[in-house]
Amino acid sequence: MTSNQQSLLKMNIANWITRLFLIVATIVLLYPFVWNLLASFKSNTEFLTDPFSFPQALHFDNYVRAFQKSKMGSYFLNSIFLVVLSTAILVIFVVPMAYVLTRFKFWGSKLILNLYMACIFLQASYIMVPLFLQVNSFGMLDNRGMLSLIYAVLQFPFAIFVLSGFLRSVPRDYEEAAKIDGCGNTGVLVRIIAPLAKPGIVTVCMLAAMGFWNEYPLALVLIQSDSKKTLPVGLANLFEVQRYATDWSALFAALILVLIPTILLYVIGQKQLLQGISAGGIKG
Repeated sequence: MTSNQQSLLKMNIANWITRLFLIVATIVLLYPFVWNLLASFKSNTEFLTDPFSFPQALHFDNYVRAFQKSKMGSYFLNSIFLVVLSTAILVIFVVPMAYVLTRFKFWGSKLILNLYMACIFLQASYIMVPLFLQVNSFGMLDNRGMLSLIYAVLQFPFAIFVLSGFLRSVPRDYEEAAKIDGCGNTGVLVRIIAPLAKPGIVTVCMLAAMGFWNEYPLALVLIQSDSKKTLPVGLANLFEVQRYATDWSALFAALILVLIPTILLYVIGQKQLLQGISAGGIKG
């Protein structure tokens, strides 16, 4: 066997090992979702008798009970409001910040960018107590607007990291041509940079929206009124109720309802998301 044949054989073996690993990882990740989906259509008797069997009939009333017992409709609206407002605040502030830190060189710009990068590792749970005290001192507890602002600010570091990497891949020729035609910095940002950076902006919005949708600790601590609680908090309340009522089917149905918006978001923006991540990862 020649050296070329040996190299080709080793490459084929490595490819098959990689494929096998990816197949096993996919099965491990998808199995809980499939199991949850099947359990959401079972009756409680079927689930308690054999949790791993297929449902004998599709019990859609499980989803109705999930809405009725946990006020899921109200929690859905609260979460959608928070996601939309937080994402809007994030985009309004992060796009200009990433543009300035990437395109303009001024004293302290590199330090500011490095500080933002370091803050990526700062999680909300680490600063929960001082954050609660600060919000309470402002009299802004139980305020969804304040919670949206906190959500957006906590996403600033990662969003700037992704957008900065993407903006570095945008040629400067377009900006220079626009400035020659009399366009100012704001005009360049709105008319040139934002359209060209659309995949990166969509990537930031999608990743942030998924994080906002699933966020639990801040919503639990900073929101006190039951009418303003978000979906993860409502789902936790449903778990407590259903655990003692043994209505597990309704609980699994609620879990599927929570997943539907994130799945739809990914399906709709999959192309832009992958393009933005690839560009940001290569140039970042």
